[in-house]
Amino acid sequence: MLGVCYYPEHWPKERWKEDAQRMRALGLSYVRVGEFAWALLEPEPGRYAWDWLDEALETLAQEGLKVVLGTPTATPPKWLVDRHPEILPVDREGRRRRFGGRRHYCFSSPVYREETARIVRLLAERYASHPAVVGFQTDNEYGCHDTVRCYCPRCREAFQAWLEARYQEVEALNRAWGTAFWSQRYRSFREVDLPHLTVAEPNPSHLLDYYRFASDQVRAYNRLQVDLLRAHAPGKFITHNFMGFFTDLDPFALAEDLDFASWDSYPLGFTELMPLPEEERRLYARTGHPDVAAFHHDLYRAVGRGRFWVMEQQPGPVNWAPHNPSPAPGMVRLWTWEALAHGAEVVSYFRFRQVPFAQEQMHAGLHLPDGTPDRGAEEARRVAEELARLALPPLEPAPVALVYDPEAAWVYEIQPQGAGWRYLELVYAFYSGLRRLGLDVDVRPPGAPLEGYALVVVPSLPILRPEALEAFQKARGLVLFGPRTGSKTEHFQIPPDLPPGPLQALLPLRVVRVESLPPSLEEVAEGPLGRFALGVWREWVEGRAEPLLRFADGWGALFREGRRFYLAAWPSPDLLAALLPWLAREAGLKPLPLPGGLRLRRRGRWTFAFNYGPEEAEAPAPREARFLLGARRLPPYEVALWEEA
Repeated sequence: MLGVCYYPEHWPKERWKEDAQRMRALGLSYVRVGEFAWALLEPEPGRYAWDWLDEALETLAQEGLKVVLGTPTATPPKWLVDRHPEILPVDREGRRRRFGGRRHYCFSSPVYREETARIVRLLAERYASHPAVVGFQTDNEYGCHDTVRCYCPRCREAFQAWLEARYQEVEALNRAWGTAFWSQRYRSFREVDLPHLTVAEPNPSHLLDYYRFASDQVRAYNRLQVDLLRAHAPGKFITHNFMGFFTDLDPFALAEDLDFASWDSYPLGFTELMPLPEEERRLYARTGHPDVAAFHHDLYRAVGRGRFWVMEQQPGPVNWAPHNPSPAPGMVRLWTWEALAHGAEVVSYFRFRQVPFAQEQMHAGLHLPDGTPDRGAEEARRVAEELARLALPPLEPAPVALVYDPEAAWVYEIQPQGAGWRYLELVYAFYSGLRRLGLDVDVRPPGAPLEGYALVVVPSLPILRPEALEAFQKARGLVLFGPRTGSKTEHFQIPPDLPPGPLQALLPLRVVRVESLPPSLEEVAEGPLGRFALGVWREWVEGRAEPLLRFADGWGALFREGRRFYLAAWPSPDLLAALLPWLAREAGLKPLPLPGGLRLRRRGRWTFAFNYGPEEAEAPAPREARFLLGARRLPPYEVALWEEA
């Protein structure tokens, strides 16, 4: 259940055996290798150097380690870039990006797709029957460094073809995009440019289709690799390592071609980049915010259709955030157990040895550059020893579902209508509010079945397709819809019958005006739940649904119609703190308000508790519970696990 990322090409061969032995001694089982090694595997066009990788794999195999082999396509070699500079991507400012980092290729490039097919096929053929190679990782972190959306001539041609396949007739595109506005009408698909470098903002429908196209190009590129791996290395699993807080591509669509999803967990770096109050930023600087890792575990478990790995787990300070604190003692162990509690099949640490050169030399590993074990190695060893005496029960469905849609992030990125509106921030606020109540959460894409959930939370779903509406209609539990749900059509227009568009079939209301509020302006809403000052966003809603909260001017802020609720404002923290436990109780659940840094996760009859806080906490275990890890009194940065009778 534990693994590590290893780069034998960074070290003298005489170290490989020692490193492999240390991996086994730590209790590690899986090793990911090779994802950045193209220039070493093919130092010159058509001249291959497989011997070093053969030897490295044999060394790992001798210690009984299982290998995940990365396809090396995230780093095309210099000779390939020099021979075909057209594979380099172009940024939104029209500048050709250069060699010298990573991810320096365009997903639409026919040349690069041919080169990708060649190296992936050779890799698959050579190692298909290697007993140590159990699976493949395609590429590495698709989209990292802002590389999903390219603006090169090849992308323009591919986008035009994508539009023609989607709309068939250019007049259908003109209607969908509303090109009567600002005289934007097109006579043919070949007239359509990429939506950048315009004097005013581009047409939002144009942008949304371009975002969809760019995401589809990543999926098509990944499928190219998957098809080759399945054809030439049958029986090996295939995964990809996604990133945290990343919405430029649709992971649900891409993962349909994978056996399971993986993601790269760096709680401290993510927390440093989050818009948090300064007090929380300081409190969780060395632990990560308590819901950062958990949210992504639940997200990528859904992306992987119930299966996921953590392919890269932070083992110490990272190198890429504005500030890079060291994890508090015990946090590497806590993060590992938390991933396992949320259903991770494997937690793999990045990396085995800290590299002493190049861009990531300030990124910690389990070991220092000289091979001395760092704190992360000792914490990984402890988890391995604990795992050896525990057999985790299966993960069961959670009582709460949270509907998450990357396309919603694209809609609000394109037309936020207010500087404070950020989709991920809204999603995270709802998720964190639920987790503070001790509730387990399943993340679900729009249209996924919802019948088994007592409570369904939809932070915002601007484009509401028929399959999603049907799932909401069939949901047997309570369903809360957040602001701007149903506010756009498929083609980024206001619905003809006004927002919430198709949702009016389930909720008798319609939105007749909206406003975004600057930080200095708030609207007060009150009702049976309390009195709340609300900012960021407000809607004026007409209809028959019962208002549970009203603004001071008499318009409703929260509505109920049977099992369904609609929130016509951005939720403040105090509103969520009142609304979510009330909804949970209405749904027949038993919310358990937790102290600040304490979080729970259940696996069958087992319950895990994680203390992210700097003070001792009490695990809310029944009196007769049997503790398998830790105890009822939970020190800072510690884990407890108990089994209920």
